[in-house]
Amino acid sequence: MNKVIVPGTFDPITNGHLDIIERAAKLYDQVIVAIAKSAGKNPLFSLEERAELAKDSCSYLKNVEVKTFEGLLVNFAKENDAHIVVKGLRIVSDFEYEFQMAGLNRKLYPEFETLFMMSSHEYMHLSSSQIRELAQMGGEYEELVPECVAKALKNL
Repeated sequence: MNKVIVPGTFDPITNGHLDIIERAAKLYDQVIVAIAKSAGKNPLFSLEERAELAKDSCSYLKNVEVKTFEGLLVNFAKENDAHIVVKGLRIVSDFEYEFQMAGLNRKLYPEFETLFMMSSHEYMHLSSSQIRELAQMGGEYEELVPECVAKALKNL
């Protein structure tokens, strides 16, 4: 079975994230959406809320499961017997950061491969931080996120 991880903080999950997850689900037998606790960040949604929003958003994808983790991605990968991570790239700065992370992950776990997937054109501009800002400032974001996320943002 070929199993991959699509990691992130998903605060909140966006249609851009779903695009990468859907495309990975077409290529691999099993996709684990790995939601990081990310203690260094100040998330808008709790880890549990982010997991529930991701589960709801991905419920139509039968080979996708959502899990949470704390700590190093390579340790999560080992615990889940996964050897591939799929990372979505939007802009050049994403590549620079993810390229360095891929090298470090490979050093820590030599059997771990990082595959980069370019965002679809319509999502290259989209980020969770922009969604949070739009929501906090009364902007329109409903078409950029799954319906469950739009409802959750309205209820904040």
